[in-house]
Amino acid sequence: MEIIILYVILGIVALGLLILFIKFFGLWFRALLSGAPVGPAKLIGMWLRKVSPGVIVDSRIMLTKAGLPLDTDLLETHYLARGNVLRVCQALVAANKANIPLTFQRAAAIDLAGRDVLDAVKTSVNPKVIDCPDPGRGKTAIDAVAKDGIQLKVKARVTVRANIERLVGGATEETIIARVGEGIVTTIGSSETYKSVLENPDLISKRVLEKGLDAGTAFEILSIDIADVDVGDNVGAKLQADQAEADKRRFQAEAEKRRAAALAREQEMIALVQENRAKVVLAEAQIPEAIADAFRKGNLGIMDYYRLKNLQADTEMRKSIGEETSKEKDKGEKRGGPQS
Repeated sequence: MEIIILYVILGIVALGLLILFIKFFGLWFRALLSGAPVGPAKLIGMWLRKVSPGVIVDSRIMLTKAGLPLDTDLLETHYLARGNVLRVCQALVAANKANIPLTFQRAAAIDLAGRDVLDAVKTSVNPKVIDCPDPGRGKTAIDAVAKDGIQLKVKARVTVRANIERLVGGATEETIIARVGEGIVTTIGSSETYKSVLENPDLISKRVLEKGLDAGTAFEILSIDIADVDVGDNVGAKLQADQAEADKRRFQAEAEKRRAAALAREQEMIALVQENRAKVVLAEAQIPEAIADAFRKGNLGIMDYYRLKNLQADTEMRKSIGEETSKEKDKGEKRGGPQS
């Protein structure tokens, strides 16, 4: 019975080894023929560590054929760190062919930082052009205003080359676009007239390049070319018109305030006149009493009283004659002008 069990165990082991042999024989034989041999034990170990043996073998073959032999342990480590091993190896081969100094450690760090290391190497060899502003964000031009108040709409194209040494920790394309846009706005804003910008658009490129906008970024700016310059609105005149309208409304409000104050003052004066007239009426009502009291005390004689009445009658008559003369004069002016 024990012998049967032993045979069964040996059969299972032999079957397992046969399966492993069939599974990894193709990779092992391919690596051996390519001059980049990988032992069967390592292939089985990769499988147990959940590392794709096919990716590691293909990457090692690629590096060996390019004259960059690399140990499989480094490739496995990068694979376990969720890196793109095949992409990193392609970048190493491309950098070697282009005589760009790039080590596996730096390439792996760039890849783990979320950058496309192969695209970075290609950009180092073949510089790329960045549109400023980015059309993908819905903006077609950079708006800037010269000192004379005229708005200019500018489109620029920035030619950049990737800087391998600053890819880790360096700013991205968005920073380049933002800095170039800021430089364009500053340059146009410092120009006396918009005509000077239209006459020499290259002044924008020169001044922007002088600012060293690629500092701290993952790129090196090779050139900044002004693709298009269009004249926009007269922003200065519009702002002046808006300011004039605001001043007009403010002055109208102040005038209305003064008018309301004058009307209130007028009503106060009318009330004061009525009050004074009431006081005069009250004072005149006391005159007969004062005359009677003067008669009783002997301070006023009968002849004095008659002279006072005659004086009052004469005053009333002159007053009525003056009013009639004034009315006739007004009628004459209405009919044909002032009378001589």
